[in-house]
Amino acid sequence: MKNFELRNRHFDRLVNATGIRWLGQNTNHFPNHPDVHAALRRSIEAEEYHIYAPPAGLEELRALVAQDLGLGDLSVLITDGAVEGLYHVCHTLLSPGDEFITTDPSWAWPMHFSAAAGAQVTQIPIFGQEHGFRLDPDRLRDAVTDRTRMIYLVDPNNPIGCCCTEAEIAAIVEIARGAGAFLVQDCTYRDFAFDHHLAARLYPERTITTWSFSKWLGFAGLRVGALVAHPDVLERLAKAPPNNLGSNIVSQRGAIAGLRSKTSWFPMVLDQTRRNQHLVHEAVSRTEGLDVPEFPSNGNFLVITCEGSGARPEAICAALNEKNIMVRQGAYHTETFGHRFIKVSVSVPEDWVAAFCEALPDAMDRARGNTAEIALF
Repeated sequence: MKNFELRNRHFDRLVNATGIRWLGQNTNHFPNHPDVHAALRRSIEAEEYHIYAPPAGLEELRALVAQDLGLGDLSVLITDGAVEGLYHVCHTLLSPGDEFITTDPSWAWPMHFSAAAGAQVTQIPIFGQEHGFRLDPDRLRDAVTDRTRMIYLVDPNNPIGCCCTEAEIAAIVEIARGAGAFLVQDCTYRDFAFDHHLAARLYPERTITTWSFSKWLGFAGLRVGALVAHPDVLERLAKAPPNNLGSNIVSQRGAIAGLRSKTSWFPMVLDQTRRNQHLVHEAVSRTEGLDVPEFPSNGNFLVITCEGSGARPEAICAALNEKNIMVRQGAYHTETFGHRFIKVSVSVPEDWVAAFCEALPDAMDRARGNTAEIALF
């Protein structure tokens, strides 16, 4: 059986299982604001799904995205989730022989998209105390060549949870501008950060900001995201987008309501997410061989290193899965460092986190020494 079939069946089993605690995909499982539910229902009951949405997105949603990010001078393209936007950016702006630079670890899919477009992918290692678990702009400067066409920065970083300082963003912008490269700042986790700085404010002409409704609003299954860039850049991207007939109109109505109710709803999500981080951190501190290198995290997740525990990440994930707790193995993000960590999502109900903390000691005992081949994706 082909690998994509195995992968799909793996996630189909998870989606159709009952009682799964989703602590592995950085998804948000808090109940939405009532206005969001009402907007989704109104759209469905009016059967708006019979029509196509505007190709760049509903005007109200485009304006609200620009307003929320504080990038009102730039243009917005609504996409079927941020990942579709990244796919489109890589395939439209990269050509064979170009160079795409990102970190290791990073989010894996844009690397696949870039390679499929014929670009060379260069990764700068940032995992480990020797790198401070973050990107040093000087190391980026050393990596740039005359073929560098795109720099991809997940900020806050997924999976580590570090976030670039204002000075680091300024230095990265200087490097990208000097190379004439596009700077793609993936801001999927911006809303969970303690202090976040947008590169587009310093380098508006060639920065592409990607943003998602999957994480902060909990719309992972509704697939709505956005690209924000200079109008000249978006003119290129709008010529032949994958969603040229518009993104899901029901999702867009819900996203509008989400942005309008954000100030009264999201603070509760952020507060509980950060409390959950502390609960996980306390449980890890009581478990031999485990550590949280980036705490508190600027994302809705924590990296837990397990090198000194005697247990492989895959074995830990499998042991927790037996308790209906899904966490992510490091290999999902990086071949080089994947054997050193697991990732746990915390934008979930507190009782899910409590179940993880309670199950962790026994899961570690069962995972230690388990060398069996375990198929995870």
